[in-house]
Amino acid sequence: MENYTYTSTDFILLGLFPPSRTGLFLFILIILIFLMALFGNLSMILLIFLDTRLHTPMYFLLSQLSLIDLNYISTIVPKMASNFVFGNKSISLIGCGIQSFFFLTLGGAEALLLVSMAYDRYVAICFPLHYPIRMSKKVCVLMITGSWVMGSINSCAHTVYALRIPYCRSRSINHFFCDVPAMLTLACMDTWVYEYTVFVSTILFLVLPFVGIACSYGRVLLAICHMHSTEGRKKAYSTCSTHLTVVTFYYVPFAYTYLRPRSLRSPTEDKVLAVFYTILTPMLNPIIYSLRNKEVMGALRRVLGSWVCRKKY
Repeated sequence: MENYTYTSTDFILLGLFPPSRTGLFLFILIILIFLMALFGNLSMILLIFLDTRLHTPMYFLLSQLSLIDLNYISTIVPKMASNFVFGNKSISLIGCGIQSFFFLTLGGAEALLLVSMAYDRYVAICFPLHYPIRMSKKVCVLMITGSWVMGSINSCAHTVYALRIPYCRSRSINHFFCDVPAMLTLACMDTWVYEYTVFVSTILFLVLPFVGIACSYGRVLLAICHMHSTEGRKKAYSTCSTHLTVVTFYYVPFAYTYLRPRSLRSPTEDKVLAVFYTILTPMLNPIIYSLRNKEVMGALRRVLGSWVCRKKY
């Protein structure tokens, strides 16, 4: 029996799972994906920390991506699972604001971090002699700090606006988390100004970075074609195709969702697309980067081998 007890300031998250066997199956599937994401991202962070051969700018950035994904999926799934298991789908206005803030901060930080990772590959392949200078430890720290700070500023602006507007319609949010555009459908004021800021933020954090990444990889592909070493070409193609796969899975559904005007959006489609960038991508990233990366697999064998030897002696 679902419990809808809430105060006048609470919202109701209608969720992703229908009250049927299909909903139970989807719930179990999402929980398995969540556990895989936790294990995969934690393993990637620990592996990069433990293996000194992975203490390079590329893997430093990759460890940050895993950290963001770990927090990203943890912001969404536990609350969604709790709502389904206990039947209490209510969330307070402050709770909704906190979830929205972390979702937008982590989403913006990941979008900008992927640009930094693309720049890292661009410099490594097109300007290998300049790589130690252009991708020094200081530059990496500045890139990561900038991603978090800019993501936080953008998130703070959107969250504060969402918490200050009056809500006078149904308190039911037709989504599985506090997505600000979904919340605005409940507002009793004209929100066209905010919808314009969403459009601008989407251009700045998703479209322009995606275009920049695509252009950088265009240059990278040209550089790869002129490589004399067959082994070097294969390694460069593998690294770049891996990153492009991650970028496409993340940017495309995210941008498509937020660039559409309200009149062309549907709650069901928004929820399906949100599954890609909030749940599937955090699970797929460590799998893609580990299975298609010989250095990561080699580091895994070395760490496991070292651990087995310690257990023996």
